[in-house]
Amino acid sequence: MRTVDGRVAGRRGQATRQKLLDCLGEMLSSSPYRDVKVIDVARRAGTSPATFYQYFPDVEGAVLEIAEHMAADGAGLATLLEGRSWAGKAGWQSAQELVDGFLEFWRKHDAILRVVDLGAAEGDKRFYKLRMKILNSVNGSLADSIAELQSKGRIDKDVNPAAVAGALVAMLAAVASHQKAFQTWGVKQAELRPNLALLVHLGVTGRKPTR
Repeated sequence: MRTVDGRVAGRRGQATRQKLLDCLGEMLSSSPYRDVKVIDVARRAGTSPATFYQYFPDVEGAVLEIAEHMAADGAGLATLLEGRSWAGKAGWQSAQELVDGFLEFWRKHDAILRVVDLGAAEGDKRFYKLRMKILNSVNGSLADSIAELQSKGRIDKDVNPAAVAGALVAMLAAVASHQKAFQTWGVKQAELRPNLALLVHLGVTGRKPTR
């Protein structure tokens, strides 16, 4: 791990760098991204702005570092679909576990995901690529599952697996990022999960689940 000027950071330097990232992550959960300043992050970490600039060019650079780690974690969402069956009761379980994984991932990374979504919406290709890295990890696996069902004659031949998978993944991401909004609409978390899983199951198999 190197500093901005190319020097190799020692153990102490690496610890300081990680503390700066941790403090920035905490601040993003309570402050608008645009309001977070280097001096505030440094003060929270118990160090100086000069030290911050040893490891990051600016706040945005540090945010991208956090986002990269988050995206790497998001790639693990694809494991929710590995070797899964969509037949019978197993299909219902697959739908529920996919929904649970999405909702939990968004809750865990809510602050940085909001920044990534903002950057992507503003046309920043770096943030857009990170967002797509997360979604693509699930989209491809889900499309493969739908294509497999189609090859076995279990769903209509006119269905486009990639289109259905993309629509379902976009729905999951949108719902996961607005979990608090559902509460204001009178929908409890315990009610959201099974209804979302039902939509996923219907989208993948074209049938109501066997429970």
